[in-house]
Amino acid sequence: MSDSTSDQSTGGYYERHIFFCLNERPEGEDCCALHGAKAGFDRCKSQVKAAGLSGPGKVRVNKAGCLDRCAAGPVAVVYPEGTWYTFIDDGDIDEIVESHLKNGKIVERLLTPPELGR
Repeated sequence: MSDSTSDQSTGGYYERHIFFCLNERPEGEDCCALHGAKAGFDRCKSQVKAAGLSGPGKVRVNKAGCLDRCAAGPVAVVYPEGTWYTFIDDGDIDEIVESHLKNGKIVERLLTPPELGR
């Protein structure tokens, strides 16, 4: 992880953001909310905090509305890399936190297929 002075010199407040789609669609239409997205968000937030990765110059875990990748849901995206993940359970979230958010290594097996959109 970079220190906060280098992040501020480039205009960044956080080194990485991870956004979780928590969108709910009307009338039972398929969406990330129906596939455990909130549980993934909660798990990620607690794991990032427990690992000491949260705060300025580090990682921010964010809720998002529709990210328009419903067919791949639940999804999360990490910036600044623009890496899209599809996750299933706590183990997947733990791997994203440890590998990508902590060590900067993309978790290839959880990448969202590029052709999956809405």
